[in-house]
Amino acid sequence: MKNFSCTCGHILFFENTQCLSCGKAVGFNPTDSNMYPVESDNSVHIRGEVHSLCKNSDDYDVCNWLVPGNKSRYCISCELNHTIPNLMAENRRRWWKSLEQAKRRLLYSLLSLNLPIVGKHLDKRGLAFEFIEDKRTNPGVFEDHVNTGHDDGLITINIAEADRVSREITRQYTGELYRTLLGHFRHESGHYYFTYLVSNDVLKQQCRELFGDERNDYGAALTYYYENKSTMAKNPELISHYAQAHPVEDWAEVWSHYLHMVDTLETAAEFSMQQGSTHLDDIDELLIKWSELSIMLNSLNRSMGLEDAYPFILSEQTLKKLRFVHGLIYPS
Repeated sequence: MKNFSCTCGHILFFENTQCLSCGKAVGFNPTDSNMYPVESDNSVHIRGEVHSLCKNSDDYDVCNWLVPGNKSRYCISCELNHTIPNLMAENRRRWWKSLEQAKRRLLYSLLSLNLPIVGKHLDKRGLAFEFIEDKRTNPGVFEDHVNTGHDDGLITINIAEADRVSREITRQYTGELYRTLLGHFRHESGHYYFTYLVSNDVLKQQCRELFGDERNDYGAALTYYYENKSTMAKNPELISHYAQAHPVEDWAEVWSHYLHMVDTLETAAEFSMQQGSTHLDDIDELLIKWSELSIMLNSLNRSMGLEDAYPFILSEQTLKKLRFVHGLIYPS
């Protein structure tokens, strides 16, 4: 993640809607990944072209991205929304704002890696998001149980994941060392980009040699995993316990960690840390820097009395998988 600054010189963060120093309204332009001051009429002039704030900024204050043109429309992130929470229910607007912030961080990474972002409203094979809940948090809804997941480009997030207390209870119950809202978005995006990037027989065979055969019965594999999870020892060759569930889940876990890695390294480089890196096309540098940075992050957290920021050990097999993912994004 880049650093941003206001025209007054004060630092801006990715989620800022205004400068905390001078009070100027600001917006993020996804085309060039920069923040710009917003005029009183909600317009922004960028290289002679008029932009405006996303309609979800005007209507609900849940977005800070800019849209080309002077009419109030949805930005490229909000255009991907298929279903949003019921905003009349308590806390749902706050949860939705957290969901949108995590989604925009995902899209920032995808844009920086030059990965295609096409919505289902334009292409049936495109990407869309639905944010829904089930009877466990809202007895008035139809669904008994909503799983966060992916289906043919539609990424579903159970909005209870945006509630920190609920997410922590789930984390403790599932025994997951690392469970974050952004992590969900990154993981599920991996399922979508698998079909886009692993696009021919040669790549599919290479992928199967590393991750296993994605054609294995998915439903049966997940049923077996959840029935035996409590007694199933973690395979040290895999990046996480859940990666054992099925080859496509192993892929999605590795993909998610790749996005964790490149975004955090870029952030560290923006703060002039020697462990950071903005040369995201050099996998050897990325892996060396990530090892250094993750050790430092965990040490800092321990000094603060917190749990490790990155509680994972990357095996040689996992490093091969990360190299494979990198090669798909930066083909030689």
